[in-house]
Amino acid sequence: MALKITEECIACGTCVDTCPLGAIAEAGDIYAISDDCTECRACVDSCPVSAIVD
Repeated sequence: MALKITEECIACGTCVDTCPLGAIAEAGDIYAISDDCTECRACVDSCPVSAIVD
């Protein structure tokens, strides 16, 4: 898994709604991507603050 959510995450939840596999969930104050991620990058394009990186 190469995608991760950085500390720039504003916890808006947009990525959660975009992920077709449900591989993103709350992890404290921000969100995290699980090992179920297939790197389709839908979440990357949806993040309003570009907090999801390779």
